[in-house]
Amino acid sequence: MTLALQIILVITSVLMTVFVLLHKGKGGGLSSLFGGGVQSNLSGSTVVEKNLDRYTVVMGIIWITCIIALNLLQAFGA
Repeated sequence: MTLALQIILVITSVLMTVFVLLHKGKGGGLSSLFGGGVQSNLSGSTVVEKNLDRYTVVMGIIWITCIIALNLLQAFGA
């Protein structure tokens, strides 16, 4: 159980890092390398950005849940 949670934690950490770096910032960031900088700034938030937001939030929830579960397993010695 602990090993599975640790693996999930590492995978979600890497995915969250990638998702955060793909977000469109003021300067474009890494998203401009993959074609995100071509879009106009006047168009607002795109469907891709909204989906990226959702994926980032889901990864964050899974990440926090794994941290809490690992801490509880360590505290209660299961």
